Amino acid sequence: MAHKRKRISGYGLGSVDTVISVDDVARQASELSDQAPDRETLLQLCNNEPYLEIRGLVAGYGKMEILHNVDLVVGKGQSLCLIGPNGAGKSTVLHSIYGFTNIMSGAILKDGADITRQTSNQKLKRARIAYILQDNSVFPDMTVVENLLMGGFLLRDHKKSTESVQQVLDKYPRLAERRHQKAGNLSGGERRLLEISRALIMDPDVLLVDEPSIGLEPRFIDSVFEILNDLQKNEGKTIIMVEQNAKKGLEFADIGYVLVSGQLALAGLGSKLLEQPEVGRLFLGG
Repeated sequence: MAHKRKRISGYGLGSVDTVISVDDVARQASELSDQAPDRETLLQLCNNEPYLEIRGLVAGYGKMEILHNVDLVVGKGQSLCLIGPNGAGKSTVLHSIYGFTNIMSGAILKDGADITRQTSNQKLKRARIAYILQDNSVFPDMTVVENLLMGGFLLRDHKKSTESVQQVLDKYPRLAERRHQKAGNLSGGERRLLEISRALIMDPDVLLVDEPSIGLEPRFIDSVFEILNDLQKNEGKTIIMVEQNAKKGLEFADIGYVLVSGQLALAGLGSKLLEQPEVGRLFLGG
């Protein structure tokens, strides 16, 4: 009788010899915690000019603590990418910034103002922070324009909301051509463009982007990162991103953080983290 082949669960990067199981990645990554950066190192990465900052954050869901004394610092107009093994708390960092978690202690500041206890609506309208969810957050039975108008639901001035939608359509002709089509009929890349565009209606300063490449065909991934690059470089948006494709995320971002078991394990320039042997072995398949 033929022996059943053991199923290996891993990140699927690199050759067969380099595939590491998810459990092994988590275990080996936890050893990086000895290199955890201090606050001074984090400040240097943003040229000592913090724009959005997390200090000693302890947060989770209900009574479950996910993040343990996490610090994060990013400068105005910079991009930061969070990578790490499954369950490390990467998306929880974004959730906490936007007001979706139970914050037990610590603080979140934007441009020096404490926004820790603001609701998600207040984060969007007052602090001008927008959250771009993972995939499938469009309303499929609504048209492109109707989806965009939903992005301005906090604007009481309908004329201003309509003007904002038109500005987005002027910026992205692909959406303008499909303005009256239902969002469910768009391609995967077009839906992601719509999700990003909807977040721009409120003219945010900070974009929280959760897994921009997830569920996309390879041909659409580059275009999504080109859009984010344009928003950062040409419009001065500050971007904090979680990205499953660690190589793509670190190539894009000015700063990279490695999160392990709810704690910050490594931080550095994105280009420098790409060169680190431990990061390559655990997250880049090399």
